[in-house]
Amino acid sequence: MSQTFYDVMIAHGRWKLIPSGLGVTLLIAFCAIVIGSILGCVFAIFKISEKRALRAISETYTTIIRGIPMATQLMIFYFVVFSPLGLSNAVLVAIIAFGINSGAYCTEIFRAGIQGVDRGQMEAGRSLGLSWWQTLIKIILPQAFRTALPTYTSEFITLIKETSVASFIAVVDLQKTCDNIRNATYNAWIPLLSCALIYLCLTVGLTKLFAFCERKMTKS
Repeated sequence: MSQTFYDVMIAHGRWKLIPSGLGVTLLIAFCAIVIGSILGCVFAIFKISEKRALRAISETYTTIIRGIPMATQLMIFYFVVFSPLGLSNAVLVAIIAFGINSGAYCTEIFRAGIQGVDRGQMEAGRSLGLSWWQTLIKIILPQAFRTALPTYTSEFITLIKETSVASFIAVVDLQKTCDNIRNATYNAWIPLLSCALIYLCLTVGLTKLFAFCERKMTKS
């Protein structure tokens, strides 16, 4: 077994490809969650707005994005939207696609968090002379974020795992790197199990990190 692992991963330096693929996976995931968080905040505010047009825009966005599989969205963005415009950077397209997809889920996460805060908090803020926006930013959102953090954690972890479909548009991420090693060595189980183990370590590590942050926020 150890000899087989050496022949597949070590002998020809194939293991050196994995950090590069892992870096691409993390780059896509972190950039996408930033985009998704920004979009989620904007569309969550749209969704709780008193203006019907803003609510309709937010509802349309979340319905369409959440109703289409991520792999299909990715290929639509790459082959239908961006390729005709001359944008062939697959990593950049993947970041945009995953960011827009994550934004739809973050919208619902943040909306639920905001609406989970007692209505009296808004009334209290307004009675103190704060505007609607000031009350939202200074009073409502900090409480909403603490409430939404567990679900937000799950979204981020799911996003990291979903980036494995980025190879559909020729992104050489962690999944594609391990697949390339499999094709070169005709050995499936070592590269694929290595890939699975790395994803598992990422998700478990992030789960513990966010759990630590949640405990700190609960104490404060």
